[in-house]
Amino acid sequence: MNFSKITDNLYIGTTPKAKDYELLHKLGVELVINIRFGFPPARDPISPPMKNLWLPVIDSPIFPISIHALQIGVQEALKVIDRGGVVYAHCSRGRHRGPAMGACILIAQGMSPEEAMRLIEQQRPVADPHAWYIQRRIMKFARQWEMGR
Repeated sequence: MNFSKITDNLYIGTTPKAKDYELLHKLGVELVINIRFGFPPARDPISPPMKNLWLPVIDSPIFPISIHALQIGVQEALKVIDRGGVVYAHCSRGRHRGPAMGACILIAQGMSPEEAMRLIEQQRPVADPHAWYIQRRIMKFARQWEMGR
């Protein structure tokens, strides 16, 4: 598992395997957001298991990330973060969809989209939230989030 600490409450990375959940528990992770299509979350073997949220999304410019999926992920993440918990957002390689979710979480916490994307790139150099089709979804989420407040 390859991951990066973005903030004290947010990690972004690759898909965890069952054996990786021990480390996630040690990091204080309470919610894993899986945004991979066709790849359900691995079962957390530790009791009690942490919450897994599966939002199947394809990494493709032809099929943009659903704003609704981003909103669901953000709402669940904020519940955890607001009580001091930690969230782990992931996709296959931690380059596009995981960083998109992470950026949206940061935006919901008050960052501008540009600040959120810059922080993610600084903390996770492999991340590419500025890929045109990913950045578009982050910006659209930000506009809709701001309107809904």
